Amino acid sequence: MLLRAVRRWLVAVAVLIAAMVLVGGATRLTESGLSIVEWKPVTGTLPPLTDGAWTDAFEAYKTIPQYREINRGMSLDEFKTIFWWEWSHRLLGRVIGAAYLLPFLWFLWRGSLPQGLRRRLWVIFGLGALQGAVGWWMVASGLTHRVDVSQYRLAVHLMLALIIFAAIVWTLLDLSARPREASQRRLKIQTHVLLAVLFIQLYFGALVAGLRAGRSFNTWPLIDGALVPDASRLFLEQPWWRNFFDNVLTVQFTHRMLAYTLFALAIAHVVDAVRLKAGGIANGALWIAGAVTLQAALGILTLLHLVPIPLALAHQGAAIVLLTLVLHQAHRFSAHSTSVAPAMANAFGRSG
Repeated sequence: MLLRAVRRWLVAVAVLIAAMVLVGGATRLTESGLSIVEWKPVTGTLPPLTDGAWTDAFEAYKTIPQYREINRGMSLDEFKTIFWWEWSHRLLGRVIGAAYLLPFLWFLWRGSLPQGLRRRLWVIFGLGALQGAVGWWMVASGLTHRVDVSQYRLAVHLMLALIIFAAIVWTLLDLSARPREASQRRLKIQTHVLLAVLFIQLYFGALVAGLRAGRSFNTWPLIDGALVPDASRLFLEQPWWRNFFDNVLTVQFTHRMLAYTLFALAIAHVVDAVRLKAGGIANGALWIAGAVTLQAALGILTLLHLVPIPLALAHQGAAIVLLTLVLHQAHRFSAHSTSVAPAMANAFGRSG
């Protein structure tokens, strides 16, 4: 029973983190992230409750460059719209913290968590606490000299959220007794390469969002009038490597090329898994290929329609689904899939 309770708790936290990523995406798309210019981890839980408090929050927003250079003349009602997005994002972060910590402390009090699992869950909690600080570090980048947040910091913020999500999903898989698939070195390497390329792709997706690169070069399959843009445009900035972080064309082009790479890897993985009659791995490969295809289609539609919020969020949500599927596939090759779950089940049984 306790093992089942731990699984349900971690599933709930993973779902909340996925929702948090989507709300964060909506906050970015609505340009709402700088509407709250202070970090108050405790008292900031409550929104403005009086007309005077709303006026104070609005006046604080008027002091930053985003208001002066982009939103000058905004009404209080318009400010409330962007405020609620950012407040909801921060509130959800607090909810996740409570939803993680309180059951965790209860399980610790019961003495029902094996030592290895306790250590892992403490690390995840530490990453979650760090995420709150990283979130404010990101917001702070847009309060003095910029009209938006740094794309570097936004990418760090998103990737840390996805790393936490991946750690929880992997822990859930460890807690589920599943037989390990027969070792196929080629398939194992393909899966690990898929996971690595996917994380790089997610990072560049964050840079695309931070630079609003999806609202530029809105044609496909051509970009800037060609399949491969001119090198002088791709490497406009010096030193050359900065183009992969600051040049809108280079960032979007890299994001596209990584999508093609993921698609090719997924198809190759399906072909090899089916050819080798790899059973569950072949099924997993088919799911991954389907998710990659859906993700690419949503990305193209999002681009062609100039990043409407529903399509952009669907694209982001599909990325979370794809990450989950690739993690599940990678876990099939993990020794933990046979050793950890029984050990934890025995430990839970002894403590229950």
